[in-house]
Amino acid sequence: MTTQKRVLAVIMGGGRGTRLHPLTTERCKPAVPLAGKYRLVDIPISNCLNSDINRIFLLTQFQTASLHRHVQGTYHFDPFGGGFVDVMSAEQTEKGSDWYQGTADAVRRNLIHFRSFPHDLVLILSGDQLYRMDYRKIIDQHLATGADVTIAAIPFPVSKVAGLGLMQVNDDLSIGRFVEKPKDPAVINSLTLSPVLESRLETPSQEKHCLASMGIYVFNRAALAEALDNTMTDFGREIIPGLLGKKGLYAHIFEGYWEDIGTVRAFFDANLALAQPLPPFNFFDPTAPIYTQDRYLPASKLNKCAIDHVVIGDGSILTNSAIKHSVLGIRSYVGENSVLEDTVLMGADYYETEEQLAANRVQGRPHLGVGKNCRVKGAIIDKNARIGDGCVLLAAGKADGTYANGAVVVRDGVLVVPKGATLPPGTVV
Repeated sequence: MTTQKRVLAVIMGGGRGTRLHPLTTERCKPAVPLAGKYRLVDIPISNCLNSDINRIFLLTQFQTASLHRHVQGTYHFDPFGGGFVDVMSAEQTEKGSDWYQGTADAVRRNLIHFRSFPHDLVLILSGDQLYRMDYRKIIDQHLATGADVTIAAIPFPVSKVAGLGLMQVNDDLSIGRFVEKPKDPAVINSLTLSPVLESRLETPSQEKHCLASMGIYVFNRAALAEALDNTMTDFGREIIPGLLGKKGLYAHIFEGYWEDIGTVRAFFDANLALAQPLPPFNFFDPTAPIYTQDRYLPASKLNKCAIDHVVIGDGSILTNSAIKHSVLGIRSYVGENSVLEDTVLMGADYYETEEQLAANRVQGRPHLGVGKNCRVKGAIIDKNARIGDGCVLLAAGKADGTYANGAVVVRDGVLVVPKGATLPPGTVV
């Protein structure tokens, strides 16, 4: 069987996304905008398509409307290839009517849907990570080793493994132990790579490495069904440790850029990293493109602007402004004499008509985007936000909490203007 016919991909959409709040107030994590024009979900879906895997289930349950719109408007398959991206929301069944209780529970409840498609392997992925991987490599290794389960693992220096699930891997790549987020230095040192595996790394260093789970799993079909024949709810904490000694577990070592975008700070830093001269993640790779919705927008228009290391989405209008080390989404608008630095401006879902603009002037309502004479630094301005003229938004020195009568949230040291919020002219935070 070909890869297309042999593998089903399952993307975990996550729960409420509380760590990404307020970016997830009106959308689920996979639908959060990324890099000016994409959504987080475009990353795993594109990796699948570039790996010759085109049967994809996306499991989610909270605020799925925008995700549905994006998937339905983006991923169209011809009738001969058998490809699809299906969004599977939590549903009431004879066996239960509550929400997904965890990653394993979500997959368990959808096994009935997977059975309708011929497959030997199930590839389980996370919906909130930024990386590029050819999944055919992990699948080929899985088949070559005769594994029941293969876990993608990334080498991390011992000094940077805090908060990660670590595994002890033998020289033949079989997994001997799995420890979820260890804190004891003695335990961490016992999980370091052997000299043989250290020598195989493409980028060896003076510091020892541990292998951290990426939350990417390849299961044999029968092994997955057996592993889920219980009430366990989470793969990393319960299912995988419970399979040790019972099934053949192997690690697939991945060396490349990988970022878990689970918090507001991680999201902010990952976006701004894309504005660097040589960003750690390359959206310009023609051999493995990242797909997203084709919106047929005009080219961006810049009038007398000072631009320094900025990513600008399609259809943006910037006038006599200074923008440095920032990422601007589609249909972004920045007014005259405004200064943006270290800012993620997500743009807008629509352009305002002349009638709407006239009504705004009568009502004193700011234009979509950033108005005139504004200063913004260290901020995320979500979609369809309106920043009035003369606003000053500076994250430095602000404690986490709400500001400007609740219209601004500081989270993880990042100032966030939520989706659709309006800041009156002259607001200072």
